[in-house]
Amino acid sequence: MVVTGWFVLLVALGVVPILVAPSPWVLLAWIVLCVVLLVVDVLLAASPKKVRLTRDLPGSIRLGESATSTLSVFNENRRRIRGTIRDAWQPSAGASPSRFRAGIDPERRVVLTTGLTPFRRGERRASAVTVRTLGPLRLAGRQATHPLAGAVTVLPRFSSRKHLPSRLARLRELDGRTSVMVRGQGTEFDSLREYVRGDDVRSIDWRATARRSDLMVRTWRPERDRRVVMVVDSGRTSAARVGDEPRLDTAFEAALLLGALATRAGDRVDLAIADRRVRARVQGASGADLLSQMVSAMAPVDPELVETDWAAVPALVRSITTQRSLVVLCTTLDTPGAARSLLAAVPQLASRHLVVVASVTDPALTALTTARDTRDDVYRAAAAERALLDVARVSAALRQLGADVVTGTPADLPPALADRYLALKAAGRL
Repeated sequence: MVVTGWFVLLVALGVVPILVAPSPWVLLAWIVLCVVLLVVDVLLAASPKKVRLTRDLPGSIRLGESATSTLSVFNENRRRIRGTIRDAWQPSAGASPSRFRAGIDPERRVVLTTGLTPFRRGERRASAVTVRTLGPLRLAGRQATHPLAGAVTVLPRFSSRKHLPSRLARLRELDGRTSVMVRGQGTEFDSLREYVRGDDVRSIDWRATARRSDLMVRTWRPERDRRVVMVVDSGRTSAARVGDEPRLDTAFEAALLLGALATRAGDRVDLAIADRRVRARVQGASGADLLSQMVSAMAPVDPELVETDWAAVPALVRSITTQRSLVVLCTTLDTPGAARSLLAAVPQLASRHLVVVASVTDPALTALTTARDTRDDVYRAAAAERALLDVARVSAALRQLGADVVTGTPADLPPALADRYLALKAAGRL
């Protein structure tokens, strides 16, 4: 049983007759009247258990976008349902509205629509539907909760896709599809053309020059069918928020952009998300299927508050491929002490593969170093400078061990990693 504000107001109105005729019997009579009206209203209310509920949900939705959930309510009572229906979604699902005032005639159905705008990635769930019916006097009613599970998978945002067209244009230039040709160690021969001023004399083909009586140079294209293995750190450091998103989401953005670019370049892309165990893996996919599998694998993964087992990463990469590959480690460069296990694992990877370490940086640290007006500002600036110095020391150590390092803010890291991939292609190192 539930009571409404109208019943509370009715009880409060008992002050009037008591003031007119101050007697305990008047007070008792008023209380009895209120209780009788309450019981009658509850008995006349429709049963909240005699409803049939069905839910229709979208299969998935991308973070930042909106979708609709429809709830169908069928009244199996012989009385009209007057009251409220609440669809219980997780707060992070961004459900609006979640409560509906309903008036449903007997043997009739209504469809209630809820807008979903989730602000967290993963599986957002609805657990139950609560039906509250009121009597004709609207003083009281009955309430029942119906288990009705539902879930929507919220996929990563992939807002960095806006950088893809410009990187694909540069990839076409490297691939020889435009007039720009590149030459690098380990690249494939493409075609011959006439020499123009500024060409590398080492690319002159003397036999073709003798046949044509004109200087001819070889053009080259980057090799295809290379392997790109991305390992995303889902340990405790990935849970820290930079701006309005966790570091793990920024790593996902960088991995998606690099995966889309590499698969268009004809390279084979594999993904592993790991901390102390492998949380998700994508292998053997290409093209549009690759991105679909990657976002599906990333969606349910949340950071684990454990230290990442970097000692197991070389074996993980060997289980994916044994040929020389580009291995991208998306992690956080922190203090030298916290990065000790990463520094120990990089030499094993660098001896067989080309290693790139991608890490997101917090732009707030740079902002703190510039404000030094008060004593507190000076202390904050000193702490920020120390944090930046630690990142620089770890980056220098990684470069000495044979790895390449890419850092950037959440907005800059994905395109910076894509640019480093293209630079490796242009230099013939991949």
